[in-house]
Amino acid sequence: MSEKEKKLIVFENRKIRRIWHNGEWFYSIVDVVGVLTDSPTPRQYWGKTKEREFEQLQLSPIWVQLKLESSDGKKYLTDCANKQSIFRIIQSIPSKKAEPFKLWLAKVGSERIDEIENPELAQERMKEIYEKKGYSKSWIDKRLRGIAVRQDLTDEWEKRGVEEQSDFAILTAEISKASFGMTPNEYKKFKRLGKENLRDHMTDLELIFGMLGEASTAEIERTQNPEEFDEHVRVSRKGGEIAKNAREELEQETGEDVVSEENYLDEEERKVREKKKRKIQLNYIS
Repeated sequence: MSEKEKKLIVFENRKIRRIWHNGEWFYSIVDVVGVLTDSPTPRQYWGKTKEREFEQLQLSPIWVQLKLESSDGKKYLTDCANKQSIFRIIQSIPSKKAEPFKLWLAKVGSERIDEIENPELAQERMKEIYEKKGYSKSWIDKRLRGIAVRQDLTDEWEKRGVEEQSDFAILTAEISKASFGMTPNEYKKFKRLGKENLRDHMTDLELIFGMLGEASTAEIERTQNPEEFDEHVRVSRKGGEIAKNAREELEQETGEDVVSEENYLDEEERKVREKKKRKIQLNYIS
């Protein structure tokens, strides 16, 4: 993908400018408005919408101004919004073309409420999503179990006063470093990933040993009840070391590394699994 393509997405044959900012994509609001309204003056349309829906009600802006390249090749400050804010803005657009988006947002909201009332629905939805992405049932079962183990761990941290996302990230990095010899960011680079979810590109064994590190950390948290953050760091390392020891024992027994460069960017997990299975069968026959 070229640098120009990275800055554009195409919707209904119309280009929408975007820019990577603070770890997420921000989209040109004027471009989105132009697509959804077919207005000959989308900038004026957005100006009126902004005044009516936000400024008159004295609501805090949900957009930021970022420099985007214009048709003349120069960069100008442009109102931009992330995905969440773009969806809010779409709700403010009285256009037939925006109506399908509004209906979809209402449907998603309804489903989310249903899932809060019945968590099993959320699990079934996740299974369906992963199946559509080409993951095998065996992998999906481990991935969902890993999510439950992760939730159990974060619950234990929260019970003991760890609440900031930055602290979660530090402790998670300690577990990963001890378990696999790499922090999550280092692991993503090793697997040649960008903003993709690391765990969605782990093999079965990587998921299993990741779960072992986090489950061990949660259990030590329960039994030792650490209070200071430095103590949580120590416990996280201990939990990761348990996974590391088990991983290294398996590697010695099989002669194969658990940590893999494998990812599922270009090929579905199910197809990769089938290829491995055929290779093993051929090796056995020969």
